[in-house]
Amino acid sequence: MSSSHGPRSVHSSDGLLSLPHVAVIGAGIAGLAAARFLVRGGVRVTVLEGSPQIGGKLRVSEIAGVAVDEGAESMLARRPEGLDLVRGVGLGDELVYPGTTSAAILSYGTLRPMPAGQVMGIPTDLGALARSGLLSPAGLARVPLDLVRSQTPRGADVSVADYIGARLGREVVDRLVEPLLGGVYAGRAEDLSFDATLPAVADAARTHRSLIAAARAVREAAPAGAGPVFTTLPGGMGTLPQVLADLVEGAGGSVRTEAMVRELQRLPASAEGGPTATGGSERGGGLTAAGSGWRLTIGSAHEPEYLDVDAVIVAVPGRPAARLLADEAPAAARELDRIDYASMAIVTLAYSSTAFPRQPRGSGYLVPAVEGREVKAVTFSTVKWPHLGERHPGIVIVRCSIGRFGDEYLLQRSDEDLKAMAMAELAATCGVGELPIDHRVTRWGGGLPQYTVGHADRVARIRSAVAGLPGLAVAGAAYDGLGIPACVASGRSAASRVLEHLNHRGESSHGDDGQAQGTRSQPGDPLHHVVGLPGAEPGRGRQIRGGP
Repeated sequence: MSSSHGPRSVHSSDGLLSLPHVAVIGAGIAGLAAARFLVRGGVRVTVLEGSPQIGGKLRVSEIAGVAVDEGAESMLARRPEGLDLVRGVGLGDELVYPGTTSAAILSYGTLRPMPAGQVMGIPTDLGALARSGLLSPAGLARVPLDLVRSQTPRGADVSVADYIGARLGREVVDRLVEPLLGGVYAGRAEDLSFDATLPAVADAARTHRSLIAAARAVREAAPAGAGPVFTTLPGGMGTLPQVLADLVEGAGGSVRTEAMVRELQRLPASAEGGPTATGGSERGGGLTAAGSGWRLTIGSAHEPEYLDVDAVIVAVPGRPAARLLADEAPAAARELDRIDYASMAIVTLAYSSTAFPRQPRGSGYLVPAVEGREVKAVTFSTVKWPHLGERHPGIVIVRCSIGRFGDEYLLQRSDEDLKAMAMAELAATCGVGELPIDHRVTRWGGGLPQYTVGHADRVARIRSAVAGLPGLAVAGAAYDGLGIPACVASGRSAASRVLEHLNHRGESSHGDDGQAQGTRSQPGDPLHHVVGLPGAEPGRGRQIRGGP
């Protein structure tokens, strides 16, 4: 990887530089996944990351000699996109799984077991809910009314708190649903969209009078014997970005850090059919002969660099994306600017095992906001992931999450203050009576997009606006999911759109003869060639093809 240096223009030449050139703005997991799909599709890729390092929210470093993730520590094993990507880069055999899935919720000052059968906090087993002791007697008595009440009318989107509260009572929202959603979004149930954050349950609720019945239907629809819910890599999920970057560069692409893209401009087609570079710099970057391209302005206003490319994937958070799209896609920019983000910090503490009067047994616990504590979640990493404990016996690694949407004041405190909050939580709840032997504070400012009411419609409007600009696509956590598989799917979808555009341009520039040689993508899947399906024989047109 390289950093950006001085003003320069990129020039095309024979060989690799004559291929269609795509820029990916942002080297988080969505951008790197998109780049991986693109290089396999036979195009030249430049990934531009404004910060000093790649990976976005995937990062790993050592604490007390143990490599522990600073951001996302695992991915869903029941969605295929993340697993397929990991297997595709040769790491499938290295995947490891949790040693325990048992977790607790701190309710009324006491750790209580997560009730069996819940679906993101929505109970399906009322007996298990009662035995958990999570709710007060009045709160527990309110829940079964859902089974006899008439269906709650629902037209447009509604908040999680409004819908679930109407069906099951406010205590279920506060002490079950919000803590679980908070672990994903760090958001507030009053603001989060029912349709966007709980789509399977929201869909089922439209055809079931009871929300409990809808949740039961979701559970019953899940495949039997689906295996573990989560998985990770032995060195941490934070090792995946570098693997992807190495593969992109090994295929002739470029991954650059400290390369902040400040402006994105569409280049109109010239009278001869090629893009016209405006602003006085030389055209470059592998532009093809037909259709318009894009110009990226990189670096400072004092020493700008210009990069002209055939297509662009914008894979940065909402507000940076809004700034880049303000001129060319103002309608999309307005919607992106409305996506709020929550900030949080993860305090990782390493203790001697003697610090715990009783060794932790579960994977961790969640803390509802109504408990009034600073820490919102605790993970016993060396218990949840046995491979960590096996390599370093006698050490207990704990990750404490601090901060919800609207709690930015907490994150204005010093690292020492945040460390003290985490230590106080463990002392109060687990009886920890020793100082940690090592610690780390990681701050994720504006790290988690908030899927507020109306989010799905907002994303539809963004995509509609972007669809009118050939060669442009968006990807990332702001759209269809925050988890690693969802981000990978977002990157793949963006790559698919770009490859479809480039295939179409290649066919157009060579007319019917190019089409006759089999250069058209298979209907319905512009990534047909990328996934290595039959029918990818090259023709006379510039074909976007697959690779190993």
